[in-house]
Amino acid sequence: MPLSKSNIKSVCVFCGSSFGDDPAYRQAALDLGQVLAGADLRLVYGGGGVGLMGETARAVHDAGGKVLGIMPQFLRSREILYDDVETRVVTNMHERKMMMFEESDAFIVLPGGVGTLEEAIELMSWRRLDLHKKPVIFLNVNGFWDPFFTLIEHTLKTQFTPVSFRNTYHSVDTVEEVLPAIAVLISVDLDIDTRKVV
Repeated sequence: MPLSKSNIKSVCVFCGSSFGDDPAYRQAALDLGQVLAGADLRLVYGGGGVGLMGETARAVHDAGGKVLGIMPQFLRSREILYDDVETRVVTNMHERKMMMFEESDAFIVLPGGVGTLEEAIELMSWRRLDLHKKPVIFLNVNGFWDPFFTLIEHTLKTQFTPVSFRNTYHSVDTVEEVLPAIAVLISVDLDIDTRKVV
């Protein structure tokens, strides 16, 4: 199902406010931004102009795409507001995350730190609780998220997390796989026992 014919209009990207130690992370952010713009999908993101978040937003904007940034007031100087795109300034992190959730139809998680991880886990937890059915896709650049997936499997093995938790997210290795993965997830029952869409 082409995304242009689906109900997917806006995609939220969670990612780091720095570039990390692998140039492939920055390239993935740039490529993803161009792909989103090319598919006429609005980017929803954290509003900053630095790191992978800034790279993704600039790539979408430079390619003629739509961007919505959502930034808490106290982070304006730290994450350097990207003024070239529509930005909403909110009062706190909770408001930011809720607005990002409400404005988005699907989520893509690029490499990032504890903030990115927190945002992703919250989405996965909400999905586990049947609070939403929006696709959550990890772009696992050069295996960045493998240790996290190993931890999730450990919680499954030790029976602290139900096996069905695997259905709350999916992982792909390349930018080219992201939109096809979302298309698959919105056209089938999400209760499938796989983490990787090919």
